[in-house]
Amino acid sequence: MKLKKVLTILYISVFKLLFWGASKLQPKKKTVVFESFYGKQFSCNPRGIYEYMKENHPEYTLIWSVKKGHDAPFKEKGIYYINRLSLKWIFAMARAEYWVVNSRLPLWVPKPEHTTYLQTWHGTPLKRLAMDMDEVHMPGTNTRKYKRDFTKEALKWDYLISPNAYSTEIFTRAFQFQKTMIESGYPRNDFLHNQNNEETMRALKQKMNLPLDKKLILYAPTWRDDQFYKKGQYKFDLDLDLHELRASIGDDYIIILRMHYLVAENFDLGPYEGFAYDFSHYEDIRDLYMISDLLITDYSSVFFDYANLKRPMLFYVPDIETYRDKLRGFYFDFEQEAPGPLVKETASVIDWVRETETPAFTLPPSFEPFYEKFCYLENGESSKRVIETILNEKR
Repeated sequence: MKLKKVLTILYISVFKLLFWGASKLQPKKKTVVFESFYGKQFSCNPRGIYEYMKENHPEYTLIWSVKKGHDAPFKEKGIYYINRLSLKWIFAMARAEYWVVNSRLPLWVPKPEHTTYLQTWHGTPLKRLAMDMDEVHMPGTNTRKYKRDFTKEALKWDYLISPNAYSTEIFTRAFQFQKTMIESGYPRNDFLHNQNNEETMRALKQKMNLPLDKKLILYAPTWRDDQFYKKGQYKFDLDLDLHELRASIGDDYIIILRMHYLVAENFDLGPYEGFAYDFSHYEDIRDLYMISDLLITDYSSVFFDYANLKRPMLFYVPDIETYRDKLRGFYFDFEQEAPGPLVKETASVIDWVRETETPAFTLPPSFEPFYEKFCYLENGESSKRVIETILNEKR
C-alpha cells in the first residue's frame, strides 16, 4: 500500500510538471476542450454547448476529453477527441483557450492563466451540495476533506452556469463561488425544446431497436451516498418489482432503466426480455427523455429537466425518510412541491400508470408552480446565452 501511495504521488508530480511546462508554450486561441462526467459520455451541458458552437462558430477548434473505453459515440459521429489524462491531453488542456466541463476535474490539474474555465454543472439541486452538506458518507473522503477539495476546485472556475434563480443562490453558497454566474437555463435542455416532435421520437426509437407500438416508461433513479463497492462505484438495489410491472402493464408498456453514471450494477434483465431494457450506458439521457411517455425517478435531478416536456412524472421513494433525514436533506419541501405523486410500493406505481391513461388525467396542481420556478428560462436558446455572454466579455 505504501509503494502504491508513493507511485501515485510520483505520477501526480510528473503530471503537474508536464502540465506546467506545456502551459508555458504558445496558447492555442479559439480552442475549446469539452468533458462530460469524467470523460465517460457525449452528453449534458457540454454537448449542448458543443453542438451550438459547431453550428454557429466554425472558427473554433472543438476537442473532447474522453476516458479510454468510452469513445464509441465519438467514433460513430466522427467527433474529434483525445484520451483523458494522456500526454496529448496534457498538451491540449494546457494550451486551450477554454475548458467546458460538467463535473470536477482532478484536483491536481492546474488551470493556466490563459485558459477560461466554464463549469456547466449537471443538475438543479434538490439534495444538499458541498458546503451545505452536514455529513459526507461517500467512500475515500470525509466531510472536512470533501468540502475543502470541492471549494479548492471551484476557485478555478471562471464561469458557472445556473438553470434558474433558485440554483444561483444555492450554487453561490454551496460552492463558495465568487466569479461570474451565467443564469441561462441549461444548454442540455435546448434539445427538448427544439426537437420535440414525432419524427425525432420515431427515429430515436428505431435507432434503439425499441417497439413503436407501446408506450415507454423511463426509470431513472439516483445513487445512495452510503451504498458503495468502492470510491466512484455505488450499489443500487432495484426495489421496483419488474415482474409485477410486466404482469400488470406489459401488454401496453415497456420500461427503460437508466442508472446514475456512478452506479456500478449490471442488472440481469433476461427474465424481462421484451419488457425491460437497460440503457444505463446509452450516450445521453436526453434521447430517453424524448422517447418516454412517463418518468419514474426518486431524488435525481432528472425531473427538473423532464418537466420541460410537460409529461407525467412519478417519484418512487421507499427510502425517503432515510435519504431526507440522514444522507442528504432537501433544499425545499420535496413532498409538497414535487411535480408528481410520491409512492413507496410497486402496486402504487401500477395504479398511477393506469390513472395516466384515463381521459380525465391532468398533471397535478403542483406542476405549474414547479415549472415556473425551475424551467422558466428554458426555451431552446440557453447555449446561445452562455456563449454570447462569454464571447462578449472577451471582446
